[in-house]
Amino acid sequence: MFIGVNEQAHVDLTVIIPAHNEEKYIQRCLDSIQKAAASFQGTVEVIVVLNRCTDKTQQIAESYHCVTITEDSKNLSIIRNTGVRAARGEIIVTIDADSWMGDNMLLEIDRLLKTGTYIGGGAGNMKFERVSLGIIASALVILLPLMLKYGNIAVGMFWCYKKDFEAIHGFDESMLMTEDADFAKRLKQWGKKQGKMFGAIKKAALFTSTRKFDTLGDWAIFRNPKIIVGYWTGGKNRKAADLAYYEDQKR
Repeated sequence: MFIGVNEQAHVDLTVIIPAHNEEKYIQRCLDSIQKAAASFQGTVEVIVVLNRCTDKTQQIAESYHCVTITEDSKNLSIIRNTGVRAARGEIIVTIDADSWMGDNMLLEIDRLLKTGTYIGGGAGNMKFERVSLGIIASALVILLPLMLKYGNIAVGMFWCYKKDFEAIHGFDESMLMTEDADFAKRLKQWGKKQGKMFGAIKKAALFTSTRKFDTLGDWAIFRNPKIIVGYWTGGKNRKAADLAYYEDQKR
């Protein structure tokens, strides 16, 4: 179990999970964090930010002694920033509810930050739970333009000291999509000023579900060009963001 909201124990690390009706997925995520936290001797806090949940997400999260807070905005930047503001840990980690981490992920994050070489970073070893030509093509059509715009960065999950997250003002709340790539770029720039590097964890894996593809089809993104344009242009379009994250998903 994790550190609960009313406990006064010391917190070393906080994991933030945005959650919009995640009862089908969040238990796998929490199980993985629990295994990864085993070496931290009860100093890991997990905050689940409930976003317009009408299912059993909250009950599941609280059964693991997670801290639960509510933020109903349709804006992932606001949701994540809300979780970080409530975090008690010196180190923060963000992960999506339909992703899960390798058993050594938190140890790798702790190790790299304590070297003093890294400002923080993302996941450098991401794996889909299944692979197809459509999934690969979708990833490429989104990621390649982002790499050209934002440079060589790692996304998927983020880790850094809370003080550095606050120094760059967290995720940009004016962005509805690609806020993660923008955050990575700004964290990398901040690290350069501090003489530190932006890291990509490769010795621990991050796994992610293919639920969007499972529900809509592996080539669905090509039937919704607004989503592609939304990613390419920074996600200013509300309709594109809703299609990508909310309205077009049957969870």
